[in-house]
Amino acid sequence: MATSPKTATALGRGLLFAYGLPGLPLAALLLPLYVTLPSFYALDLGLGLSTVGLVLLLARLWDVVTDPVIGALSDRLRTRWGRRRPWLLAGAPLVMVSAGFLFLPDPGVDWFGLLSWTMLLYLGATMILLPYTAWGAELSPDYNERSRVTAWREALVVIGTLLAAGLPALLGADRGETLQVIAWATWVVLPLCILIATCFVAERPAAVQQPLAWSRGLTLIWRNAPFRRLIAAYFLNGVANGLPATLFLLYVERVLQKPDWAGPLLFVYFFCGIAAIPLWLGLSRRFGKRRTWVASMLWAALIFAGVPLLGPGDHFWFLAVCILTGPSLGADLTLPASMQADVVDLDTLRSRQRRAGLYFALWGMATKLALALAVGISFPLLDMAGLQADQSTASGLTALALLYSLLPALIKLVSIGLILGYPIGAARQRRIRRLIEGRGLRAGG
Repeated sequence: MATSPKTATALGRGLLFAYGLPGLPLAALLLPLYVTLPSFYALDLGLGLSTVGLVLLLARLWDVVTDPVIGALSDRLRTRWGRRRPWLLAGAPLVMVSAGFLFLPDPGVDWFGLLSWTMLLYLGATMILLPYTAWGAELSPDYNERSRVTAWREALVVIGTLLAAGLPALLGADRGETLQVIAWATWVVLPLCILIATCFVAERPAAVQQPLAWSRGLTLIWRNAPFRRLIAAYFLNGVANGLPATLFLLYVERVLQKPDWAGPLLFVYFFCGIAAIPLWLGLSRRFGKRRTWVASMLWAALIFAGVPLLGPGDHFWFLAVCILTGPSLGADLTLPASMQADVVDLDTLRSRQRRAGLYFALWGMATKLALALAVGISFPLLDMAGLQADQSTASGLTALALLYSLLPALIKLVSIGLILGYPIGAARQRRIRRLIEGRGLRAGG
């Protein structure tokens, strides 16, 4: 029997844990999809860096197209199970089937097979993730409680990432074996976690609404200045995070020349990210989400600026980099999504509609386009610089180090400049919420 969400400041830990559970297998699936799979197909299966980079960019562009469609449909869907939960149940089979074909490929797989199964996997993941994140934004209308909801979800995301990063190292698995383990685990754990979340966490009731015309709806989104500023900063920060995520394995293998350290380094990085989440929550309550996120990005940029100085055998120094920058991951996972829920409140006030699904679809588009650009730009540039499956030229290694660290640091500084003017703090969000409630709409649902 589903349990209804409690008051704004009293969401129980059991409810939050149940809500966050689907994030664990999804993260365990998506980490190798972004980090391991590109190198596996490009180098181990011989498709080439440029081909894989282009194919994954095309797949991401398809994924961007599906986001607003699924986001809008999830806002309008009406079932006895709510608007969001049916999408999780429908998307899980697509993810499970496509992950099997993509992570357990035939030896003769070509670029078309990579493209087709990646597109299907992205579609299934979108059907789960967009309604799932919108559902989380609707669990509470409270400024700080939203950060708590996000923190529980992202903590479980990081735990799933830790498992995906650490298990191959424990098993001594190579890239292909890692993908096999993740595929088998996905078939078991993903449906179980989704069933727990959908059975034990209810949605807030959604009143029947007269849908806005698309032109009117898009105009209101464009006029939502805090949203424009937030999503632009989030997109750039996503590119900055996507570059090192995509290039991590290559950097450890080719620059540090310590491929056996890849799993432990990833584990340390993500462990530091999850350990720092309570710190960021405390700081955001005291200083606000915007200032806290800015401090986190600035810290990461400063540390990453020194990474180009590292070379072969400097793996202990790079371990220090992982320890120092890992906490910033916790802020990136927790604070921007909580701020996104606040800009949805402003749209609710102006449109008299509850369009969290559409807003998180646009959020998802920014996330995916950032990751697509990270692969689509970095792999061809590395190919041009002379980094190949069987050789690493000096220019290729230099390009790899700069793309991995210095370029992301510079991009983060631009993101900081954008978010400095973000205007919604705790006091303004509470005023918006009071106005929404005065008009008979629920801020969270």
